[in-house]
Amino acid sequence: MPFDYTLDFRTVDFRQHPELYRVGKGEQGVLLVQPYKAEILPHWRFRTPEVARESSEHIYRLFEAYLQQHDFVGADMARKFLQMGFTRARRYANHKGGKKYDGPVPDDKKGQSGAHGRDELPRTPEDPVKAEAAAIFKRKWDQAKEHPEYLRQRTEFEARYGK
Repeated sequence: MPFDYTLDFRTVDFRQHPELYRVGKGEQGVLLVQPYKAEILPHWRFRTPEVARESSEHIYRLFEAYLQQHDFVGADMARKFLQMGFTRARRYANHKGGKKYDGPVPDDKKGQSGAHGRDELPRTPEDPVKAEAAAIFKRKWDQAKEHPEYLRQRTEFEARYGK
């Protein structure tokens, strides 16, 4: 189910219209899909291992609550935030300041991940604090994506709404 970037994300409430949601690949839509972005983003932090642990545990509790409510879209968005905690912390571990690519994101690619033709900047010596924060998020992300109820609801969601 490829992610649909053509939707008007400023007006769509995906809790009311889960049929419009597409899982996509990786973190696609993590900063677009409402109301989940507003519910999860305030808890997303990775500055230190302690902050990452608190953040990832809080987001994982949200993940479990969404599953309990049979809200697959919310659970998938929480999973994406855990994944993004890992990838962003790794980016900061590898690139001082967190800037991975040279130059600005092309206007037609804003909100999407990827190099979009830009060169990757040289890596700096690994930041062990950010590497530990990344490892904390990675464990929670792995736990979420392998959760039996998440897998069951994902299969059910894709069977119901998949194309």
